[in-house]
Amino acid sequence: MFKVADEANFVIQRFELAERLEAFADNLPDPSQQAEQRKISLEIINELGPLRLVVVGKLLGLMEKTAREWAKEGALRIEIRDPRVLIDPLSVHTVFHLLKELRAAGQTRLLLSSVTRRLADAALLETSDPRGSLEQMRHGQGEIARLRPSA
Repeated sequence: MFKVADEANFVIQRFELAERLEAFADNLPDPSQQAEQRKISLEIINELGPLRLVVVGKLLGLMEKTAREWAKEGALRIEIRDPRVLIDPLSVHTVFHLLKELRAAGQTRLLLSSVTRRLADAALLETSDPRGSLEQMRHGQGEIARLRPSA
């Protein structure tokens, strides 16, 4: 069993490796090669398995209590609830990137609301027909999509 510090260091190293692969992918000329590199990056992250909140907090630069709140609010997907809360590593990866962008832009406050807004926007853009959805909205049709807390 890893000590928390050892586990956090291992997870951070894996994330750094994945980040290097993603940066490498950005410089490849062939879109299929870029996609393959990004796929490998996500496999490295996913192989970590569910992550403890204390480790997620260290990785994201948050207190464990804050990471727990983010999971409760749905910004981080809870993969396992019992006997302790464990977080999906791919959702951590997504939030990691969003936080990196927000902090690079100088934002240090209201990070949870900014992250959840961006996640909701991304979810809307992944719908099969965003333009159709917007048209439905203009006519008062359809359903309002909201980010739901993890089940």
